[in-house]
This record gives sequence, structure tokens and C-alpha cells, in this order.
Amino acid sequence: MTVGFTSVTVTAMDQAELFDRSRDIGAHTSSMRFSRERAVAGVTSGLIGPGEQVTWRAWHGGMPIRMTSIITEFDAPHRFVFDAPHRFVDEQLRGPFRAFRHVHEFSSADGSTTMIDRITFSAPFGVIGSVAERILLRPYLRHLIRKRNLYLVSASSGLP
Repeated sequence: MTVGFTSVTVTAMDQAELFDRSRDIGAHTSSMRFSRERAVAGVTSGLIGPGEQVTWRAWHGGMPIRMTSIITEFDAPHRFVFDAPHRFVDEQLRGPFRAFRHVHEFSSADGSTTMIDRITFSAPFGVIGSVAERILLRPYLRHLIRKRNLYLVSASSGLP
């Protein structure tokens, strides 16, 4: 079974800046410091772009996790067209989920930027996995996304 959730973050930050922070490997690593998450293969620093892959290693729930994702869709903000919505999508190639898709959407209006994260995933393990998806994984992943997004929009994040 596939489950999902949506997380909405609104900030005064410029859309292009938030778009780039959202695909910055170092920003992701810093926002997930508590899980010792780090990029170990593919794009391991800087900005990830269309068609590129990254492999992450981390500790979640006391277990080591390794996951490889690829950017499957990419529509970056362009000069002079900042009000149009933009997005990129990353999907798991290999890792702990049967399927994992993260759509990052960005739009601007009235001096603010809205970032919408749409996550859909399927856990392994059949019926046990479907229970885990709803009871454990969805709340945990929602928490991770919120924590990451707060870091991205924080003035004290130390990002350029």
C-alpha cells in the first residue's frame, strides 16, 4: 500500500534561494545531523541537479540506512520568471522502501515563498509494512521533513 503526506512551509525567502537550499547536499546533511546522515556516493556536495544521483547513509530508529535517490524532474526558477511555480522530484532507486517519491514545489505570491513537500512511499514487508507506514513511518518522515524545512528557512542556518 502507498501512503503519503504533504508539508507546507511559507517564508519571506526568495523562491530561487529556497529552491537551491532544498537541493543543497550540505544543507541536507546539516539539517539531518542528529541521524549522522551523509552523502557517500554520486553528488556528495554542492547542488544536485536533473538526472543526478546521491547515496545517503544515516541512522534512523537505531538502524543503519542506505538510500540512493535520483532527480527525475527538474524545473528551476528562471531569471525574470520568479512568480511561476517550480519544482523538482527525487525518487528512490535503491533503499529501504519499496517506493519513495518526494515532490518539492515552490511558488511565490505577495512577497512570500511557499514550499510544498509531497511525499509518497511504500514500505516493504506486506501487511506489517502497511501498518508501519501509517503508524510509524508517516509520522516519523513528516517530522524529518518539518525539521529539515525549519533548518532551510532559518536565518541562523549558516547557509549562503
